[in-house]
Amino acid sequence: MKLIAVTDDIHSIQELATNILQIKNTVDFVHIREKSKTTTQLIELLNLLHEQGMSKEKIVMNDRLDVALLMDIPNVHLPSHGLPVKKVREMFPRLTIGQSVHTVKEAQQAEIDGADYVLYGHCYETNSKKNKAPNGIETISLIKSKLTIPIFAIGGITPERVNELQHLHSDGIAIMSGIFSATSPFASAEQYFRKCKENYIENKH
Repeated sequence: MKLIAVTDDIHSIQELATNILQIKNTVDFVHIREKSKTTTQLIELLNLLHEQGMSKEKIVMNDRLDVALLMDIPNVHLPSHGLPVKKVREMFPRLTIGQSVHTVKEAQQAEIDGADYVLYGHCYETNSKKNKAPNGIETISLIKSKLTIPIFAIGGITPERVNELQHLHSDGIAIMSGIFSATSPFASAEQYFRKCKENYIENKH
């Protein structure tokens, strides 16, 4: 399973850069999802990461196509209410494009429109979606059976739940507060990483 870390829009640019650099070799991708940050701050963050050897291939810009293009980031993630995948694909065919989905229908449309993967959620109750019922995990297997592109799960995923998602054939997990709000983001990322890889090996046999 792939492990994606999603930033939580709580930390300063310096804190965020430090945390990302600590986990950069433990996670497969880092989604920069900083809605409250200015464009200037996002560029500053990307420059800090680049100066410290963070590969652009591991960075995904969430909902900021403009910043991705300006800073030569090859991956963008589009929210379900964001820019249309189809148009972005037509204009920028070389980008890797992901989209957030909440239903089977949305997932199928994302693939038709040219998405490279879908991010499904939220799977479990989570503080980032307070008072909003989770979409559950039963849909993951159904989406997986109908799509040829990868599906990743997000929302309230603890290390103890990784095995359950593995059995549903999720291609990976995306973690926000579980990593970036942890006392030690590195230790937490390591724990998720071990769970992802252990379960992957077990399920290969």
